[in-house]
Amino acid sequence: MADQETPSATYEELAAIEDAFEEIDTEMIRKQYALSTPVYTKRAAVIAKIPNFWPLVIEQAPQEIDQFIQPKDSQILVENLTSFEVTRPGIAAESGPDSAGSGENPRSFKLRFEFKANDDFEDTVLEKSFWHRRAKDGWSGLVSEPVNIRWKTGKDLTEGLTGMASRLFEARRKTGDFENRGLQEYTALKKKVEHANGMNTSFFTWFGWVSSRRYVSAEESAEAEAKRAEAKGEDKSDGADPEAPDLENEELADDDQEVEVHEAGEDIAVSFAEDIWPGAIKYFTQAQEQEDMSDVDFEEMDDEEDSADEDAPVDIRGLVGASKPNGSRSASGGAPPSKKRKT
Repeated sequence: MADQETPSATYEELAAIEDAFEEIDTEMIRKQYALSTPVYTKRAAVIAKIPNFWPLVIEQAPQEIDQFIQPKDSQILVENLTSFEVTRPGIAAESGPDSAGSGENPRSFKLRFEFKANDDFEDTVLEKSFWHRRAKDGWSGLVSEPVNIRWKTGKDLTEGLTGMASRLFEARRKTGDFENRGLQEYTALKKKVEHANGMNTSFFTWFGWVSSRRYVSAEESAEAEAKRAEAKGEDKSDGADPEAPDLENEELADDDQEVEVHEAGEDIAVSFAEDIWPGAIKYFTQAQEQEDMSDVDFEEMDDEEDSADEDAPVDIRGLVGASKPNGSRSASGGAPPSKKRKT
């Protein structure tokens, strides 16, 4: 019996499936944004009545964010953060008066932090945009421009990193080459990053983050997407996709991590956009319950000797509920949280 050849899958077939999934994900983002926007508007009106809402939420932040918040960072956030918002300008532009839209990928988003006037920096609003773009070699991911925080004298928790990142970015913009390594700003920042204290750097250093690889401009991304779309319709007889990144032969020179000021910028941004923002009420409730549980623990310790039935099982839910009017804690009370001590 003759051997039968096992049919083999081509790269194009796999890439086409990935493209289909990407299109589905993109459409889901559009629909979810449209459906959730009016609900977020209602939520904003309610939480505006709750003091310290966003500091309490961020106090419960997942590990992706919390591990980078130092005690001084926490103090600034607790005492001064008044509002936080996530928007997707690309989707908003698609549904706006200009039907042509912004040309940005729906995965792109903007984070907006509002602060009271404070003793640490001049800004009352810090906005950081994250664009989902494609490089000329096929790589795709989030990129961002550095935000230069205007720290007051002697208050810069980033030790100059965000300012240096901003100056390098602007110097590269002027030359028209975002990969320019011959600038004095590049040399200075590279040396500074080499001596940065890693995990112990301030959370606010994250505002200087650019990319997990290198910056990709809107023009480069548009050209790469056009070439990719064109290539989809071509018959590639050798089974290779010319737009796919060659990971084995990728040159280190195309990586800009020597001057990247934060090691986990993308993880933090995505966590804010996809976890903190939609789950804010959940995190706020957790903070309230955690505070109430602590109060119950201290009261039990004080009353332990006077308890008539100290061996009986304790109904924690009942104790927490009993301390709340109509079974819930007043959302408008309580002082700002204190930052957990890092271990």
